[in-house]
Amino acid sequence: MANALEQEWNNYFVQLNELERKSVLLMLKTFLQRHNEDTDRISMEQYNKEIDEALTEVEAGNYITQDEMEKRAAKW
Repeated sequence: MANALEQEWNNYFVQLNELERKSVLLMLKTFLQRHNEDTDRISMEQYNKEIDEALTEVEAGNYITQDEMEKRAAKW
């Protein structure tokens, strides 16, 4: 016998149209896929290295401002 949560899920799910059901199914698959992926964290050394590399790029002028990004995004 289904518990209260399963019954509530079923009550809502059957009210969705086919496209909405597919969307919910895709969302669930995405959640489960993330659970199954390796969630290894990077080391502190790797983290610091990546920050140093990013700072070097900024110091070299290799960046865009938020205003510029907003202007670019407005053209999409």
